This record gives sequence, structure tokens and C-alpha cells, in this order.
Amino acid sequence: MAKITLVDDDENIVTSVSLALESHGHEVKAYFDGASGLAALENDPPDLAILDVKMPRMDGMEVLRRLRRTSDLPVIILTSKDEEIDEILGFNLGADDYMHKPFSQRLLIERVKAVLRRAGVEGEDTSAAAATAAAGGETKSQALKRGKLTLDPARHDCLWDGRPVKLTVTEFLLLQSLAQRPGFVKSRDNLMDAAYDDQVYVDDRTIDSHIKRMRKKFREVDPEFDAIETLYGVGYRYRET
Repeated sequence: MAKITLVDDDENIVTSVSLALESHGHEVKAYFDGASGLAALENDPPDLAILDVKMPRMDGMEVLRRLRRTSDLPVIILTSKDEEIDEILGFNLGADDYMHKPFSQRLLIERVKAVLRRAGVEGEDTSAAAATAAAGGETKSQALKRGKLTLDPARHDCLWDGRPVKLTVTEFLLLQSLAQRPGFVKSRDNLMDAAYDDQVYVDDRTIDSHIKRMRKKFREVDPEFDAIETLYGVGYRYRET
């Protein structure tokens, strides 16, 4: 169903997670240190990466940091550290989801399904596109244009004033939700519903971290970017420019 790269230095974790994922039809490639894992992710990108935090040669956070320079590949972070700062750092670096060890294999499978579904790797949208193609038809890109912003969900493309902005799947979904109704306030709960599966719990700080990272990306393209407004205690809104 999907190509998944697993990077973890714990042989027991690698074995059990690989078996669980393969039993659900996924193809799994495993690496036991961060440097090898990063090289594999760059040379042969999968549909999803699962990264442990604490690893030899290069930790999972550094792998994610370097990966995000060039890729919006969906990433789930695994860690045995029960510290809030690690979770916040992971989301600030662009992780799509986060799990603490020990975790149930069933929960991991559901998280994997949710991230893949949001990325369009599996789910109703992908099936519909395949059915249309098989019937000889063409799927039309429903590009969303709001001022300088252009979002093309079919291609996962984001342009600001004609210049590309590389967003992760979660960031794209959050921005799309805001831009669909410019001027209207979206609460954090609204944004969670737009970007996350019902079975995935995230708190307010997760949304804030994604918004902060998204703004940074747009300001690298346009230092004057201010289209995403914060209404403290309420939520966010998109201001069409």
C-alpha cells in the first residue's frame, strides 16, 4: 500500500514495527542510524518516514531538520523521552505526528493510516482519481487562489506571488482551511479537524507550532508576508492580500 522507511537503532522495535506494517501490506525498509537513514530518504524517497529521536551518528531531530530543507515527506517521530520540549521541537521542525515509546502497534498503524490519508497516498481521494483515470477521464486541479496565494491540492503545490513555497502535508491542509474562507476566524479546534484524522489527538500548541513554521517559510519568500493573522484566545484567519 505504501513505501515506508523506518529509522531506529532498537532492533526489537525495528522488527516488531516492520512486521506490523508489512502485515497491513506496506513495504518497509529499515535503517539503524540517522546518517544511513537520511541518505536513504534522500536517495530513494518513500511515502512516509518513521524516525526515532535518539540514534547513533545522527539523531532523529537532525535527520528531520536536514530532510525538511528539500522535502515535504510525511514524518512520524518516535521517542522514549517523555518531555514536552521534544514534542514541540519535533512539530517546529515539521513533523506530521509524534508517538511516545512504549506504544501499541495498533495505535501506530492507525497513525500511519491517518498520515498517509492526509498525504493522499491512500484513501478515498486517491481511489477516486484512479477510477477516473481508468475510465479515460481526467482529474481537474481545483486550484484555490486568494490574492497572492495559489494552492493546488491535486499537485500539492503552493505559490506565493508566483514563487513556490514548500509545505508539509499538515501545513498545506491548515493553510487550505484558512484560505477557503478569508476573513473568517478558524479556531484551533477547526484547524485540527481540517488537518488531522479523528483518531489523532493534538493540542493547541501543535497547531501554533505549524502556523509559526508556515509563516517562516512564507517570509523566506516574502519578508512582508502577513496574510495569516493571530487572534489571541480565538484562533487564526487568512487575510487576502
